[in-house]
Amino acid sequence: MKKKCITLIMTIILTVGIVAGCGDKDAHKENTKYGTSTEGKFVVGFDQEFPPMGFVGEDGEFTGFDLELAREVANRLNLEFVPNPISWDAKDLELSSGTIDCIWNGFTMTGREEDYTFSKPYLNNRQVIVVKKDSNIHTLKDLQGKIVEVQTDSSAEVALKEQEELLNTFKKMQSVPDYNTAMMDLEQGAVDAIAMDEVVAAYQIQSKDDMFQILDEEISSESYAIGFLKGNTFLKDNVEKILSEMVEDGTMKEISEKWFGSDITTLK
Repeated sequence: MKKKCITLIMTIILTVGIVAGCGDKDAHKENTKYGTSTEGKFVVGFDQEFPPMGFVGEDGEFTGFDLELAREVANRLNLEFVPNPISWDAKDLELSSGTIDCIWNGFTMTGREEDYTFSKPYLNNRQVIVVKKDSNIHTLKDLQGKIVEVQTDSSAEVALKEQEELLNTFKKMQSVPDYNTAMMDLEQGAVDAIAMDEVVAAYQIQSKDDMFQILDEEISSESYAIGFLKGNTFLKDNVEKILSEMVEDGTMKEISEKWFGSDITTLK
């Protein structure tokens, strides 16, 4: 009799354990059903000094065009939005380690197509040169013998390295961690020009257009997209689905107009 009781009790315990285990698996599947690294969260990696795409606002909170899009996507997926500022030259490590779910911050897909799983491009951009208005630099040829600054591991840096003929005319090309530093260097006369994203440049100089200008000639043209870990098409597809909904209901247009004064997005 005692043997039967023990066997019955063990059977009940085992059954409860299996059921509980299945419940945990189902809960985990539910929380990670969109392909995110962390249960119930959508963690976005961004450069916090890259206005207007992602930066620290006057209220001390993270804000920006890309972050606003990402927040809306997270809300519609019923995920907690977590903006995670990263060092731009460590972005690949952050992504591969699962610290972030994607890179969403004026991220150029042109030339990087094989390194990440990218969303459809949502914005067009150019790499341009910013100079002081009172400088003697009016064309790319005028950069001969000048010091040109770029952000470390930026698209502008890559583009210039691919144009050796132009690069070799510079006195020096030097890199800094962020464009805020570059703009200060240019204003103080420590450098002669900055190579950077036109979208960012236009935002940076909008209140100082009497001091700075963007040269008409471009270094290169490109497209912005969201970068996911190579192979994570599941999360990419889920995010793209929401972005399509945002285009259809006008949310994408509304956010673009808020930041740029018009709809400059390319998703249709």
